[in-house]
Amino acid sequence: MQSLTLPRRMHTNGLGKAVNLAIPVAIAALAASAAYAGADTTFTPALTKFTDFLEGSGGKIITVMSLAGGLIGLASGRFSLGQVAVPVGVGIGVGTGVPIVTSVVTAVI
Repeated sequence: MQSLTLPRRMHTNGLGKAVNLAIPVAIAALAASAAYAGADTTFTPALTKFTDFLEGSGGKIITVMSLAGGLIGLASGRFSLGQVAVPVGVGIGVGTGVPIVTSVVTAVI
């Protein structure tokens, strides 16, 4: 039976490893520009419209549709706890989730 041999690795000294690491780091440092977290307002209008939609009539519509789906499931005779818990979770998530997420994202940034 023949044994398999793996090719030998070429040994590099410490200077070669440092150069191989330093060149990409130097290129990245020269090409980088300053980043200002929280100063960009590109998506502020879209975020405002979306949060207003979820906190207003859109959130109520989503909650009512979820509740209607749960009631239809209950009426069909196959009862599960998810048919009651999901609409309640959606209502709580839409009602209080948006302000919580918005405040957490604002605090992190």
